[in-house]
Amino acid sequence: MRLVGRAGCHLCEQARAVVERECRRAGVPLVEVSVDDDPELHARYWDRIPVVEVDGEPVEQLRVDADRLRARLRPGRRRRLLW
Repeated sequence: MRLVGRAGCHLCEQARAVVERECRRAGVPLVEVSVDDDPELHARYWDRIPVVEVDGEPVEQLRVDADRLRARLRPGRRRRLLW
């Protein structure tokens, strides 16, 4: 799972807490990246951070819902794009 955000973003900090917990539960590694360090991510997501990607697809943005994220992390669950 990948969490796209930026330093100093209060929504990113809130999302990190949820994402870290759900990654631990599911045994899924978490990678964090900043839109400030990657021009492509900045262009794609700067106005929607935090963004959570699962298997390379964005599945959550702005506010992360723990129940919805947990459901998407279940084995065999089909993941769909949020937008």
